[in-house]
Amino acid sequence: MVSRVIPVDPFDLVVFGATGDLAKRKILPGLFHRFTVGQMPEDARVIGAARSDMDNTAFQALVRQSLLEFVPNADDLTAELDLFLSKLSYVCVDAKGTKGWDNLVSELRPDTIRAFYLSVTPSLFGAIAANMNAHGIATKDSRIVVEKPFGHDLASAKALNSELRRNFEESQIYRIDHYLGKETVQNLMALRFANSLWEPLWNSTHIDHVQITVAESLGVEGRGEYYDKSGAMRDMVQNHLMQLLCLTAMEPPSRLTPNAVRDEKVKVIEALEPVEQSDIVRGQYRGRDGEGSYRDHAGDPESLTESFVAMKVKVGNWRWSGTPFYLRTGKKLRARTSEIAVVFRDPPHMIFPALEGRRGNALIIRLQPDEGITLRTTIKEPGPGGMRLAEVSLDMTFAEALGADAEAQDAYERLIMDVIRGDQTLFMRGDEVEAAWAWADPIISGWEESRLAPARYDPGSSGPEDALMLMHREGRRWREIEV
Repeated sequence: MVSRVIPVDPFDLVVFGATGDLAKRKILPGLFHRFTVGQMPEDARVIGAARSDMDNTAFQALVRQSLLEFVPNADDLTAELDLFLSKLSYVCVDAKGTKGWDNLVSELRPDTIRAFYLSVTPSLFGAIAANMNAHGIATKDSRIVVEKPFGHDLASAKALNSELRRNFEESQIYRIDHYLGKETVQNLMALRFANSLWEPLWNSTHIDHVQITVAESLGVEGRGEYYDKSGAMRDMVQNHLMQLLCLTAMEPPSRLTPNAVRDEKVKVIEALEPVEQSDIVRGQYRGRDGEGSYRDHAGDPESLTESFVAMKVKVGNWRWSGTPFYLRTGKKLRARTSEIAVVFRDPPHMIFPALEGRRGNALIIRLQPDEGITLRTTIKEPGPGGMRLAEVSLDMTFAEALGADAEAQDAYERLIMDVIRGDQTLFMRGDEVEAAWAWADPIISGWEESRLAPARYDPGSSGPEDALMLMHREGRRWREIEV
């Protein structure tokens, strides 16, 4: 099965920070792929903007090099590559000053969708937004895309939102979280709300607990100084894992519109109960076999910043009362994997003694590395010899079930096309960001006040032993992080 590609309307996309790492690795390769499959119209244009002084030819050469490096088989697409590069131009712009803004004005076409991707540090968001308005670049139909981090805490998130709203309406602001662009994340909504099988079971009566895991095998090498000011809580839990929690726990929206969906997500965050410190485990990886420790990579031998967090979270509403959500994320773990595991309760009366104490049915939604859905169930083992039971999985990997095109589209390119279409469903609203920080801030403040060191754990493990006990003490266990 090959997905149907629907072209978008003509557009001018300005990428601020076009010479940066994110643009070279994700944004421009994503646009190139959308171009090769026919979703970008012929008269679409991409305008790079950055501080570097270069002309169109030099910028196109830079982009060519990036595409050859980060797009598989790009060297086999010579004609497509040349045509895509012909749509690119470049303007040297001073984000905080006046240099280059008039040149950018002259590059933009009237009566064409305008989107502005701010692939720059958040400290420049306000200056760029103000300059756009001052030079008449931003029309009422323009869209502005901003990358995380959306603040460092609640106060800074409110200040950042205020800066953006001084120049743009909320309906024009697209706060991008690439996790929401993953095929499986979007399929979570389809799975829940398009099938009568699941929604009647999607509550505390039938679900024992939910596990959300985002594990990374790499450490913080190369970005340790930045990460040490953030930590796993700010870098992953407050945004990525929070989004997965919201989509798993939210009520059915009244309709599939951006604000209806985001209204329900905000309700989940507002229903989160305060987390006890006894329900949180912080960890920090140690060095082993010649590998540097977190503190080596951070450049601080006394750092108390966590590279791992596991916690038990409760959603205080009618649907989820009594069903805990366990969140887990960390660096230098056994493997790179992201999944949501919905573990169902055992039957109320067990007639098979052999199943006593075994795990119940589970629905596993895999986000990476191989996107797909698995249903773990129990059947009779084939053959004579009595009622011997076996655990099997009904497995659907998107690439196998729907064809190679199912996994070909990167999250960034999908979300960028949503920006052009004006669809904010998969983007965070300002109040949602602030609600997430309002929940996270007391947890982080508690750590900072206590000055307790995170538990140390070995690289290549599943994290600190205390994280296992977080579930074992209640008769549950984490799913293995599989290599």
